[in-house]
Amino acid sequence: MGLKKGDRYDVSDLEEAQFEPGSRGRVLKNLLGIKSKREMDRVEQREQIRALENLLWQYGPDQRFTADDVCWIHKAWLEPIYSWAGKYRKVNLSKGNFPFAVAQQVPRLMSDFEKGPLRDFTPETQGAHDEFAYALAVVHIELILIHPFRDGNGRTARILANLMASQVGFPLLDFSGITGRKRERYFAAIREGLDKNYEPMTGVFIDVIDQTIETSGGF
Repeated sequence: MGLKKGDRYDVSDLEEAQFEPGSRGRVLKNLLGIKSKREMDRVEQREQIRALENLLWQYGPDQRFTADDVCWIHKAWLEPIYSWAGKYRKVNLSKGNFPFAVAQQVPRLMSDFEKGPLRDFTPETQGAHDEFAYALAVVHIELILIHPFRDGNGRTARILANLMASQVGFPLLDFSGITGRKRERYFAAIREGLDKNYEPMTGVFIDVIDQTIETSGGF
């Protein structure tokens, strides 16, 4: 999920926090020398589509995802753009007053993520609507709370959700409805996840699934 002006991540370390010269602090230093945020958004979106298409071929219905797979997803998407693609961050990140996991804890937390939610909910086999949404919600929240990468965590989590959905033959998830108040509902659901309350995010994914079924003409 992209961030609006004023939502920018704060970093507590200069490493990995450099911005592209001439970008006025709006674009992270990148391999392509892009200075325009609009251009970077376009390139990142294009590369995300390319990566997802390739990853859908790489991961089959029996795949149990691991922490290394999550890193590969991030790398497959952003390697043409950033030198740190697929690597755990070394900076602390927060969004507003909401801090994500401390950087030095990321490797351990990702190991726990692999042994917990990824082992419990992948490969995705849930056919029931609510159970499918719950599996997506738990994996999504736990990955977002860790925020293992310098940037692109939300979109990496969405790619992973799509790969999980593909395991049950579901079409690409339609996240386009998460705007305005629903966007605030999404962030509130992430905060609820701190207390292992996954019901609000399950509701968000139920809406995403319903929207996907509607736009795809049924499932």
